[in-house]
Amino acid sequence: MKGLILAGGHGTRLRPITYTIQKQLIPIANKAIIYYIIEDIVSAGIKEIGIVVGPNKEQVKEKVGDGSRWGCQITYIEQDEPKGLAHAILISKEFLGEDKFIMYLGDNLIKGGINQFVDNFKNGIHSLSLMLTEVPNPEDYGIALIDEQKKVITKLLEKPKAPPTNLSIVGIYGFTNEIFEAIKNIKPSWRNELEVTDAMQWMIENQSKNASFNIVTGWWKDTGSAQS
Repeated sequence: MKGLILAGGHGTRLRPITYTIQKQLIPIANKAIIYYIIEDIVSAGIKEIGIVVGPNKEQVKEKVGDGSRWGCQITYIEQDEPKGLAHAILISKEFLGEDKFIMYLGDNLIKGGINQFVDNFKNGIHSLSLMLTEVPNPEDYGIALIDEQKKVITKLLEKPKAPPTNLSIVGIYGFTNEIFEAIKNIKPSWRNELEVTDAMQWMIENQSKNASFNIVTGWWKDTGSAQS
C-alpha cells in the first residue's frame, strides 16, 4: 500500500504567510504540518510515499528530504499548476501503480492518527473509503450522505448551499486504482479543475462496491485558512 500527500498549490487563503513559505511547511507547535502527516502514514505501516509538489517544490524537497528520517521512501511528483485534487491523483498514476493507496491532503491535522482507517480499508472490499466528521458549517466543505444503517456512503456533495447533513469529508481518502477510471469520466468544474468529489461520486454511481467510511470523533483541522 502506498501513500500520496498533496503539497502543491499557492495557499492564497493564507497570504501573507504563504508568500515566503509553502502552506504545508508552516510550523504547528514547532513542527511542519507535513511532518505530522508523514508520521501518521508511516505509523499506519505505509513506507512508500509520493508527495505532489507545485510552485515551491524546491522548498518542500529541501525540508522533507528522501524520507529516511521517518524510515520511509519519498518520491516527488511535480504538478505544473493546480488543476484539482483529481488531477494530482492522475499525474501520480505511474508512482501509484496497481496498489491501493491513501491520499492525505497536506494541510490537514488529525489527532489520533489513521491506523484504524488504513487497516479497515486495506482489509476491506471497498474501492473508496473516506474519513468523515461532524462540522457546524457543512456548507463550507464537501459533505457525505450515508445510508440509514450507517454502513456506506450514498452520495457526495461539494459545498452545498443547503446541506442535508453535517458530515464533512476529512482530507484523508482511501482509493483503489479504480479511481483512475472515474477521473477519465468526469469533466473540469467551473473552476476548470478536476474535482475529486466528482470522481468519487462517479465511483459511487457506477461501480458495484459501495464507499465505506470512518467517523472522526476527536480533533481535526483543515489548516487552509488563517482562522483555522
